[in-house]
Order: sequence, then C-alpha cells, then structure tokens
Amino acid sequence: MDGLDGLANPFMDLDQRGKCQAYYMWIDGSGQGLRGKTRTLDEPCTNMDDLPIWNFDGSSTSQACGENSDVYLKPVAIFKDPFRRGDNILVMCETLTHELEPHPTNYRRECNANMDRCKDQHPWFGIEQEYTMFDFTGRHPYGWPQNGYPGPQGPYHCGVGAENVKGRKVVEAHYRCCMYAGIKIAGSNAETMPSQWEYQVGPCEGISMGDHLWVSRWILSRLAEEFNVVISFDPKPIPGDWNGAGCHTNISTQKMREPGGLEEIYKAIKCLSTKHAEHILSYDPMGGADNKRRLTGRHETASIDNFNYGVAHRGASIRIPRQVAADELGYFEDRRPSSNADPYTVTNRIVKTICLGE
Repeated sequence: MDGLDGLANPFMDLDQRGKCQAYYMWIDGSGQGLRGKTRTLDEPCTNMDDLPIWNFDGSSTSQACGENSDVYLKPVAIFKDPFRRGDNILVMCETLTHELEPHPTNYRRECNANMDRCKDQHPWFGIEQEYTMFDFTGRHPYGWPQNGYPGPQGPYHCGVGAENVKGRKVVEAHYRCCMYAGIKIAGSNAETMPSQWEYQVGPCEGISMGDHLWVSRWILSRLAEEFNVVISFDPKPIPGDWNGAGCHTNISTQKMREPGGLEEIYKAIKCLSTKHAEHILSYDPMGGADNKRRLTGRHETASIDNFNYGVAHRGASIRIPRQVAADELGYFEDRRPSSNADPYTVTNRIVKTICLGE
C-alpha cells in the first residue's frame, strides 16, 4: 500500500513551472515486460524528433552485462500521459546498442522496415488483447472465492452483475485512459473466464499497431496499481477447464477491403498454411512453449500442431467472420497469437508471409 489509503495524491496539482515530464518506456530482455523512467523536458514537446536519445542500465533488465551496461533509448512514438496529464507525455522507445545499432531484443526495427516495404499494400491490423486480473499477491484471480472455484464458464462472457463480472472499474478506467492518451482503442468486453477481459486496439496501419498495443498494455498495468490489482498476460493463467488468453490479430490489405477481396483473403490463408511452424515460433515470447499450454484444440482454440480455417469458426487457426464471407471483402482473424505475444513480432511475421512472400 502507498499510505494514501486510496485517496488521490495531493501533490499532483503542483505547478510544473513550464516544464514537463516525459516517461520513456521500452521492452525488456524478457520480450514481454515493459520498463520505464522519467526525465524532465524544459518545455512541452509534441514532435518526436525533438526528444533526446537517452540510456538505461541494461544489466538490470537482462539486456547487457555490467561491464558494458548502457543501452540507448531512441523515441519512436509519443502519447499523452493520462496519469500526470497536462503537457506530460509517454514515450515509446526502441533499444539500441552502444554502437547505435538495433539491440538484439529490439524487434521493432525489422518490423518497421518490412512495413515500409509493403506500405503500398496498406496492411491494417486490429488486435484483441485478452488478460486476467489477479489480487495484489498476483496468485489469486481477482474476485474468485478464497477457497475453491467460481461456477463453470457460461454466464461470464459479456456478462453483467456482481455475480458474473469482476473488475469492471479497472476496465472502464483503462478505456478512458487509452482514449485520453491517443491509443486507438476500439472496444472492450468481459471474457469467458471470470476476471478475464479483452480490449481491442485498431485499426492501425503498419508499425503503429505495435506502438499502440504496447503502450496500452503499459497503461493497463500502471492503472492497476491504483486498484491494487495485478494484470496477467499469461496465455493459460488457470489450468484446467478454463479458457486461455490470446491476442487475436485481425488483418486486411487494401485489396482485401475492395470488391473481390474475399479471394485475396483466401490467397493469404493459403500462404499462411505453408508457414504454420514459423508463425507459431513468432506468436509467443517463448517460441511456442507458452502457446502450447493454450492451443490444445479445446476452449475455442485450434491445436498448435495443425493449421485450419473456417467461416465463423472459433476453433480454427484462422477465422473468416460471417459478415466478411457475406460481403465478400474485409479482413480475417489469426487466432493463434498468445496474450503475451510481441505485436511487432506478430505483425512482422504476418506481412512477411502474406505481403512479401517470405
């Protein structure tokens, strides 16, 4: 606890005397955690090119050794800060080595290069981010009975009422924080397992998908501090007869969005079918080990070992929405990425397969 017993911090309205705070964040060596720290800017900044390159101690984030520990931070995207507000900002950063080359844990750089190569195809993405809330210990699902389990899955998905829904205050606060920050949040809903939720970000074109999703995750975890709740992006947080958590990724190119686009969708799916193993390696930070617990062929998933697709089929690797099939244009959904997947890695692998033929 922070000693304020849930009350607002009384010092946050103090005058900043024309200066602002910039919170630099980056992906750590785990490939799924975010780190960050604050620096003072002499004046408000809205132009990314005006932000200075900074550095951090990579030996404390599994990104460097102590003998050569400094890792550079290069700003790549700016968002408004919903916690400090005013002119204060959140800054998404790439990590660079001491030679100013992309750090081995920096997957954004390759993703951005490939997005630029296929920019004439205008790839759009929309990602459905699922997550689970736990109490302050990080071990007990938020709102679950202290002893035993809640009732079986059924009444919780898109549910209402205290007996069915846990943590809505966190969800609503996160939604508003994302809107304030400039994140392209598109919706939210309670998920199939109690205390599990989903929000959607998009449509985003190219590299912005990864930027928006990573910052939305940071906002969610930071916000949860205020409610003494722990956010888990584990793809199978509760073993047994409970749904896992994914990061379903919706994709379309310009041709798919135009008349006759359904044929383009089927062409993309055929390409994906030949690269299933490569995608599984890219769809969780453990090279498929995390997803193996989730992609079992049960609980609205396909088997990790097989590739399949279908219209309105939530047990498939790839789902074509019913309306898309009716309209014969639109997008398709890749249901394989895990909830802790790196969106830069996921979207990069997708465009390599369906746009660049690699």
